[in-house]
Amino acid sequence: MNKFIFTCGDVNGIGPEIVIKSLNRISSSLSNNFIFICPENIFKETLNITPAAFRFEIKKKFNDLKPGIVTVLNIKKSKFEWGKPTEASGKTAFKAIKLSSELLNKKIADAVITAPISKTAIKLAGYNFPGHTEMYAEWSGVKNFVMVFTSKEMNAALITIHEPIKAVSKLLSAKNIKKKVEVVINMLVHDMGIQNPKIAVLGLNPHAGEDGLIGNEEKKIIAPLIKEIPYSKYLFGPFSPDAFFGSRNYKNYDLVLGMYHDQVLIPFKLLSFSSGVNYTAGLPIVRTSPDHGVAYDIAGKNIADESSILEAFYLAEKIVNNRKANASR
Repeated sequence: MNKFIFTCGDVNGIGPEIVIKSLNRISSSLSNNFIFICPENIFKETLNITPAAFRFEIKKKFNDLKPGIVTVLNIKKSKFEWGKPTEASGKTAFKAIKLSSELLNKKIADAVITAPISKTAIKLAGYNFPGHTEMYAEWSGVKNFVMVFTSKEMNAALITIHEPIKAVSKLLSAKNIKKKVEVVINMLVHDMGIQNPKIAVLGLNPHAGEDGLIGNEEKKIIAPLIKEIPYSKYLFGPFSPDAFFGSRNYKNYDLVLGMYHDQVLIPFKLLSFSSGVNYTAGLPIVRTSPDHGVAYDIAGKNIADESSILEAFYLAEKIVNNRKANASR
């Protein structure tokens, strides 16, 4: 039986609401156990706006899980102010994430689906992490990982993640790109079940460098690498990003590999804002997340759409089952 954790995210945002709405739709499964890491007071407050259609038990310890009954793993009581990042909301979000990581690394649970957090709140709480991805990677002891985005419209991944634009070019070494490509191919084959993936690689500069006239990263690093590395049969490009997306060429590939955050995230969110999923590839644990933020503007109004976090669960379930199947061969 698989065990799935949901974290509360930033309790001043829509995290607890969309988790409860998702559990309303999936918790009747007798093949899975569900754990929701959330302060009891936040959980009960959220029930006032989003009633639970599932049975639950509130516990302080992770034990005696029962099919069909959601375990609400109670962490320290949290102050909350819907609609704003605070030190308290940052501390609560961080504590839920840290606890989920501990349970996963001890193999007590199979996967975590993380509700959105606020980077501002995390910083106010005194933690120096740019996001979930970097937290789980550090706690898993992994340095080579990739941020991946999936939806029915497009799969995408990033060479650099939360980096300033001015730093991106310096980070695009052949060694770094090769390591990321290896993670992406392994993820597509083993986690997603795509045996012969086609990966479109985007250029960094306008017009993919125009043969060195508008930057030379493509000519010196990206293009040679695509031809030379052992996985070259899976790689195509480098493509000029504007023409690539404008012509809908992404439909011809299993994944689009971009050089920096907004290069990929802008088209991805245009296509899949309510259904996109964020996945951290390359980790021994399975972690997925909805591809949207805390939505402070609608917190506490019971109008948040749970579609993305629900898709995050389905992806986590698929990856867990694929990994278990591969391990048994």
